[in-house]
Amino acid sequence: MSQVDLKGSLVALVTPMRSTGEVDDGALDALIDWHLESGTHGVVPVGTTGESATLNVREHLHVIEHTLRRVDGRVPVVAGTGANATAEAIDLTRDAKVVGADACLLVTPYYNKPTQEGLYQHYCAIAESVDIAMVLYNVPPRTACDMSAETVARLASVPQIVGIKEACGDADRVREIRALVPDDFIILSGEDAQTLTMFGFGAVGTISVTANVLPEMMSKFCESYLDGNIETAEELDEQLQPIHEILFCETSPIPTKWALNQMGRIPEGIRLPLVPLSEPHHAEMCKRLRAIGAL
Repeated sequence: MSQVDLKGSLVALVTPMRSTGEVDDGALDALIDWHLESGTHGVVPVGTTGESATLNVREHLHVIEHTLRRVDGRVPVVAGTGANATAEAIDLTRDAKVVGADACLLVTPYYNKPTQEGLYQHYCAIAESVDIAMVLYNVPPRTACDMSAETVARLASVPQIVGIKEACGDADRVREIRALVPDDFIILSGEDAQTLTMFGFGAVGTISVTANVLPEMMSKFCESYLDGNIETAEELDEQLQPIHEILFCETSPIPTKWALNQMGRIPEGIRLPLVPLSEPHHAEMCKRLRAIGAL
């Protein structure tokens, strides 16, 4: 297994869809090109923001492979391959490795609410089956399953498990994890509004929703902090906070896809049971996008 360098702004990429619901490969290419031009440090297809829950297996792997082909090795591609069935997660992770993913992002099993021991065995089983860098993903507001810092520390000793995207809602969890894991274990923010605080506690980057809309600004924010320009990072974070907030005014990725459509970046498609952003949020979204120069 080769080492993978994950730091800075990694975009939790939306999956562009036509109004009829099909994945739009042309729009996906254009989005990826924009990110590479804007300094995005990594691309994360078919995670939560990529609507992985409503893509079938064929589409899921198509988006991963298409993303890899377009990125062409210029930045790391971390493929979303998590599932609530361990066998399915193994299959998706194995397929992602075959098509060349640099790493895989594996959400905690959702709905079935495993114990901490179940989580440990789930990730160990995937690591034993597939030799690829794995990033854990803890997002209990979505999964009804919270992986403890102690379980993360146990898993950090597994060679394939190189890091975690932490999105439990409590930035202090990063401090708890950092105290228990090796120095080279990668901690990434999964909460845009908390990324600055998480940097202070030991995170080295973010898998960002906001990077979909403001890739260059998110890249500069992360680079500033990691280069030691804390004051610049704080100034950028203050400007970014209104966008972080509005992009979660409804279930993600509803606001982000609507914003990108208004920006002319993607078609209007989104899959049921998600629906387009409700009208009461339209004016405020446009106001904030204009204020920051995105519209």
